[in-house]
Amino acid sequence: MSYTISIVIPVYNREIYLGAAIESVLNQTRCDFELLIWDDGSTDRSLEIAHYYTTLDPRIRVIAAAHQGVAVALKQAFAETTGKYIASVDSDDLLAPTALEATAAILDEQSTIGLVYTDYHVVDADGQDKGLGLGCNIPYSKNRLLIDFMTFHFRLLRRYVYDQVGGIDTSFEQAEDYDLCLKVSEVTQVYHLAQPLYYHRRHSTNITNQRLELIQWTAKASSQALKRRGLDDQYELDVQIVGQFRLQRKKLHNTITTNAC
Repeated sequence: MSYTISIVIPVYNREIYLGAAIESVLNQTRCDFELLIWDDGSTDRSLEIAHYYTTLDPRIRVIAAAHQGVAVALKQAFAETTGKYIASVDSDDLLAPTALEATAAILDEQSTIGLVYTDYHVVDADGQDKGLGLGCNIPYSKNRLLIDFMTFHFRLLRRYVYDQVGGIDTSFEQAEDYDLCLKVSEVTQVYHLAQPLYYHRRHSTNITNQRLELIQWTAKASSQALKRRGLDDQYELDVQIVGQFRLQRKKLHNTITTNAC
């Protein structure tokens, strides 16, 4: 059976959150999608959980692979799907129920748009809502994308546009999605759907906590985009890593003295 939309969930040791991520996809109000869960060599129960959901819904497939990193996992996973629209959902995040319906409607109705992205909420490890992500407040423009990743979540992309720019660059260890968005912005129109239809989970082990490495890979993506656009003879990327310090009062500890018997 062919589906209009292909959703990929790449997973590596996310047994705590994976079930909720899968269920958020299954609860979509638009149903003509396939879900491919690509296990990137997990050593916890992630693969077992993924296989369980295949018994509940025929739209789900699971592929187990050796651990190669998120960029390779995404590229190989997308190559195994068939939908004319493609997207990925992080294995610790959540889709709002109308995410596919709302984003696919834009692509269905406006043929000149190659990518549509939404606003997103930030949630903590326990799923408590911390409000809109900072990227939601940044207006989209092709040039501003060089320094601000406002197309952060959720993104639905036409497959032929993805293929046109060469797909995921597997040389990126991080920020492969930013690199892809920069390339896509150079060949098609991008639409910002100002609705919070994604929940990005922040916790102690997700990749966005590896801040210095992420900044380095992000800078590489931006610098390459400057060169592709013929702007590198006029501009260069100035990366400033700023540390912030503050004082706080020490916690007072009560001392309890006991007499030895």
